[in-house]
Amino acid sequence: MSEKTSVLLSDVTVKGDIVEKERLILDAKVDGDITSDKLQTHSGAKINGNISSSDVTLGGMSKGNVNADVIRIRSTAEVEGVLNQKNLSVEEGAKLKIKAETY
Repeated sequence: MSEKTSVLLSDVTVKGDIVEKERLILDAKVDGDITSDKLQTHSGAKINGNISSSDVTLGGMSKGNVNADVIRIRSTAEVEGVLNQKNLSVEEGAKLKIKAETY
């Protein structure tokens, strides 16, 4: 059975929480918490809320706490908040205002 993917493009604005059981790709503006098995944000994404996922790749703006097993921060990302993770990788050029805690 193949993994399902939900995609929210840059012309979408969401006010409220998002829950996706499988994979979510975002390039949208979200004002609310996001829960997803896998989350990938692109450079146009603007998230104002907490993220809970097993695997997160951040490429856009994110303001809020992130709880994930794996967090990847791309060079295009601006991240502000507390990160709780097992594995963290940050590309050169990312803008960070974070506190990171490994569990």
